[in-house]
Amino acid sequence: MKSIMESVKTVERPIKVLQFGEGNFLRAFVDWIVDNLNEKGGFNGNVMMVQPLARGMGDMINDQKGLYTTCLRGIQNGKPVEEFRQITSVAGCINPYSDYESFIAQAENPDLRFIISNTTEAGIAYHEGDKLDDKPQTSFPGKVCAFLYRRYKAFDGDASKGLIMIPCELIDKNGDNLKRIVLQYAAEWNLEKGFTDWLENACDFCNSLVDRIVPGYPRAEADAICEKLGYKDNLIDTAEIFLLWVIECHGKTHEDELPTDKAGLNVVWTDDMTFYRTRKVRILNGTHTMMSLASYLCGINTVEDSVKSEVIGKFMRDGLFNEIIPSMDGDVEELKKYAADVLERFANPYIEHLLLSISLNSVSKFKTRDLPSVLGYIKKEGKLPQHLALSLAALIAFYQGTEFEGDALVGNRNGEKYLIKDSREYLEVFKELYSAQYKCNGCKAKALTETILAKEDWWGMDLTSVEGLKDAVENYLVTIFNDGMEAAIRSLD
Repeated sequence: MKSIMESVKTVERPIKVLQFGEGNFLRAFVDWIVDNLNEKGGFNGNVMMVQPLARGMGDMINDQKGLYTTCLRGIQNGKPVEEFRQITSVAGCINPYSDYESFIAQAENPDLRFIISNTTEAGIAYHEGDKLDDKPQTSFPGKVCAFLYRRYKAFDGDASKGLIMIPCELIDKNGDNLKRIVLQYAAEWNLEKGFTDWLENACDFCNSLVDRIVPGYPRAEADAICEKLGYKDNLIDTAEIFLLWVIECHGKTHEDELPTDKAGLNVVWTDDMTFYRTRKVRILNGTHTMMSLASYLCGINTVEDSVKSEVIGKFMRDGLFNEIIPSMDGDVEELKKYAADVLERFANPYIEHLLLSISLNSVSKFKTRDLPSVLGYIKKEGKLPQHLALSLAALIAFYQGTEFEGDALVGNRNGEKYLIKDSREYLEVFKELYSAQYKCNGCKAKALTETILAKEDWWGMDLTSVEGLKDAVENYLVTIFNDGMEAAIRSLD
């Protein structure tokens, strides 16, 4: 069978987008959008990816000269839809850990206009000790500061060479937070006032919200899809058809340069994205996080099968409609409609969205996505949301492991190994707690609950101070340890 490079032509265009992140999501979201803009919006620009970690997919992407195929699938108007697109908008991928000079040289590209990123929720963070002359800096914001400073120097502070930052990390005010840390590095590195003025006046750090479910490489179907395509593609990227990108700009929008309207794309340019973000993070992402670990421990592997499951499906719907939505402000009927649409998307039979993929960084995800619903529900209803409390217990149970495999903690589901992936500091705490000797499961549940919930640096507060939460989580953990996850969920009825 031919390779994709023999079947699809690369297209040389100016590099207008520098993208930190080479994973499945950005390739089926931002790079798919840019490809549409090139075809329908007259954008005439390509993306240069930057690998945010030392290990990544850069070599695979370069082996295929940036070419790959997206496969969008779903149900529209009651009928199955499958749409393939050959993506030609990616020029390649740079690994700054092995080739820093190629990375920093992009700062001198006069055509560059946008920096886009998705470095996970933990990516927009300050790392003490990063220096300007590091090659590269450890943190993503440190790399951005060094990159922008090189650009400032290369173009003598020309205001027209400022860049537009659109981070896609799922944290509140992602652009504002990125800017804050970049300015912090500029101050620590004693960079001149002219540079910080250029940052403030010539660059725009937009906040953004992304919404598209992207399972990624369809391992079980890859050979069949390649037969249908007529070429071998090792980077096929599957996603749902639905797409929403909300971009909050400071002052003017940048739709003239990123003409998403001309391409007919569902991109919202706004000066206040609060409503869109709260709705999506609490309902879609919050429901994912609420149910995924509990569902996995029930022996289920995908989101679709979770929705279809009698036990998990009910747990998911009850938690969403009876706890998450009541915890929120806004038009209840509108929120219910959005929630119903979300569940329909979860049940998409063409999307194999693995629960283990959702499990990545679940501690920070629970804090961002579900903790606001816990606290909001208590404030509004005056009682504890039991489904959300159980989901926190499920998180603690899912993180049960005593050995590492690389940077992941090894869990066990009925004799089947799985990898628990999160920040090392979190995993070390769970490893230590689960390695201890306990006289009974009640003792173990008590120690785990009291220690984990008291981690103010994890949750932004001491969760043992939330009335009833510690006792509920502890009791659910006892049931999980003694009788299994399904029994704990059934106890809610």
